[in-house]
Amino acid sequence: MRPSRREFLKVSTIGGVAATALGFDLTPAYAAVRELKIARTTETRSTCPYCSVSCGVIIHTLGDRSQNVKPSVVHVEGDPDHPINRGSLCPKGITLKQDIVNDRRLTKVLYRAPRGTAWEEKSWDFAIDRIARLLKEARDRRLVERDYAGRTINALTGVGVVGGCTDTNEVNYLLVKAFRAGLGVIPIEQQSRI
Repeated sequence: MRPSRREFLKVSTIGGVAATALGFDLTPAYAAVRELKIARTTETRSTCPYCSVSCGVIIHTLGDRSQNVKPSVVHVEGDPDHPINRGSLCPKGITLKQDIVNDRRLTKVLYRAPRGTAWEEKSWDFAIDRIARLLKEARDRRLVERDYAGRTINALTGVGVVGGCTDTNEVNYLLVKAFRAGLGVIPIEQQSRI
């Protein structure tokens, strides 16, 4: 015989009262149920990196910040105090934990030489030096110093720069100053306009 919903609720309520009356202490069970998985975590506020909306997220890490303990991300949720998303996240933003905790995530520089077939592991210094050298070569090769009327313009259109959605206005201001004034780069864009 299959009990109805009403009969099930009656039996479970009577069973709970009977368990308490017989001397079972349910306090530890209630305490264990109420503890959240983020109860002992450290909260870090950040910005979702996926699109230009810049939603606020809270990343919960487990670890006591000791030198011998590597913190691990256990939960990512929307920041309810953030003025843009007010705690909600889109389907991409809610999967941010799987992007952080992923065994296929690249954490080292991989370099494949021109016309090469194999990837080599390189240092960050190698990558930064190579980027700087290639940028300098492109600037030397593609810089337009004067326009058709002979006016000085110092325009570099062979290099483009895109700022990320997690960049603040101050970072984007410095990005424009560094690349436009320092190098003459004309195509500068920010992800929120794309």
